Amino acid sequence: MALPKAYRLKSRHDFQAVFRGGIRRHGSYLTLRALQLSSALIAPTQIGISVSTKVSKRAVVRNRLKRQIAAALHQLLPKISPGWRLVVIVKPGAAESKCVTQQFLQELEQLLAQAEVLNGHS
Repeated sequence: MALPKAYRLKSRHDFQAVFRGGIRRHGSYLTLRALQLSSALIAPTQIGISVSTKVSKRAVVRNRLKRQIAAALHQLLPKISPGWRLVVIVKPGAAESKCVTQQFLQELEQLLAQAEVLNGHS
């Protein structure tokens, strides 16, 4: 299940802006980069998922990981505050550990709370 178009971070320029100016939060399998947009512009939060070939040389594995993370993010969308740009980076250990969507959901929720991106910062 893909993220709705309004919530997708697409351009390379947007990804680079998050990497340059965003905050970092690390988990076991994922790293979250977050950049808050200016308060005058309240747009929906845009999210990108990055899975490098260091995680797995096989595109099938990388795409499966992207789908699992997108499914977990889809469940968290109502809780995420507007006005953020987020990039979720998958660490190499995620492919070997046979992570399931539920594990990604728990870790993403924890990382988003640490970065104070969730509504109410739960």
